[in-house]
Amino acid sequence: MGMKTEFDSRATSAEFGKTTDDVKVKMPEKVIICQLEKQINSSYSEERQCSVSIADLPSYTVGVDITLLRPSSNDRKHRHYYEALIFILEGSGYSIIEGEKVEWEAGDALYIPPWSWHQHFNTDPDKEARYLSGTNAPLLQSVGEIDCREEA
Repeated sequence: MGMKTEFDSRATSAEFGKTTDDVKVKMPEKVIICQLEKQINSSYSEERQCSVSIADLPSYTVGVDITLLRPSSNDRKHRHYYEALIFILEGSGYSIIEGEKVEWEAGDALYIPPWSWHQHFNTDPDKEARYLSGTNAPLLQSVGEIDCREEA
């Protein structure tokens, strides 16, 4: 089997130490989502009971989305196999993660462990809360569609 010069998911471990000068980038058709927050995923938002904009980019390992919680609202309790790192962009509130209450505000980062029940609450009666979420859901999809999610 020869050295791969473009991304190929069929590469073998015998090739990991090899280098070459003729590696070429295989550019995907889409490398940007303009105005992500205007790209609301209606069905997912309805299921989660909050506004979610998913960055539909061709990553095999990392996914991002922005979630908006209206004043004094919350999303549905849910869990998923993938990990999530959440960065609070604006607002304040708390999350219940496996029964533990964790308060947050703009500038804070949260970790959501795989398959942990969790729910997010905006406690401000006047302002929206927004957060950016990064997940490894695409990685789990790439290695066998093991990105299971469940709503309570």
